[in-house]
Amino acid sequence: MGYDTAHKTDPDSVVPEEWGGMWFLKAELETDELGFTILELEPDGKGKEHDETESGQEELYYVVSGEIEVDLTDRDETVELAEDDVLRLDPEETRQIHNRGDERAKLVLVGAPL
Repeated sequence: MGYDTAHKTDPDSVVPEEWGGMWFLKAELETDELGFTILELEPDGKGKEHDETESGQEELYYVVSGEIEVDLTDRDETVELAEDDVLRLDPEETRQIHNRGDERAKLVLVGAPL
């Protein structure tokens, strides 16, 4: 087939509901190298601190709604993103997403090997 469709909740969320939700859609969309994830974070929610050095994957974070902060822990720097902002990260950049705002934040995360 020349295309695939998926709904956000086709896979189970890997984040507990009280923190929001995180749905990895790579398998549902049958992509070979492109990762596509929906992340929703409640206020005070945060993602896992990680880098993608082993996978060689660079990532894009697109904020659909709300505001988030991305802590770049190796740099001791924080990038603030609001609705419609996009951040690109090198694989070796250690990062952690935080919702320090007052409303639920929704993001689209895209990753692919270099």
